[in-house]
Amino acid sequence: MSASNGVLANPAPLGLLGFGMTTVLLNVHNAGLFPMTSMVLAMGIFYGGIAQMIAGIEEWKVGNTFGATAFTSYGCFWLTFVAISALPKLGFAADDGTSMTAYLVVWGIFTLFMFIGTLKLNRTLQIIFGSATVLFFMLAYGKATGNEEVIRLAGFEGIFCGASAMYGGLAQILNELYGRPVMPLGVRKAA
Repeated sequence: MSASNGVLANPAPLGLLGFGMTTVLLNVHNAGLFPMTSMVLAMGIFYGGIAQMIAGIEEWKVGNTFGATAFTSYGCFWLTFVAISALPKLGFAADDGTSMTAYLVVWGIFTLFMFIGTLKLNRTLQIIFGSATVLFFMLAYGKATGNEEVIRLAGFEGIFCGASAMYGGLAQILNELYGRPVMPLGVRKAA
């Protein structure tokens, strides 16, 4: 680790990795490769939730409205997802399928509009937000219809989405460290 040069660090890799790694693990479960465990919920609280919220607050400090909104919102997504999973064990009514469908549709709509915002950003973010939009709507459809095969397929799509976010976060770290594009992000050319 090197000493600070007085420049603020880029918070986006933390947010992308928090989203990406947690999304991969949840969707390995959705794909049917292992059951829902406390590991997924713990990742949802601490890395998907808290770390992304920290990244969002740091994006706000550097004036990035898109990053602040995205990371803070998806951090809250993970915290609410964990609460939806855990609160029934404390006596609150469990999801009946309809409420989870509504939850996923609302997040899908939000993500669709964030995807539209990425059309002004790099290709990697377009892939992340585009695949996240598809993921939310696939999961909503699977929940609404009770179709476990759609949820399983959404799991594989979600692994791709999460892996894309992991790539984006790691690319930003390595590109900054090496001072050149080691892992391309598909930077948009100025019009």
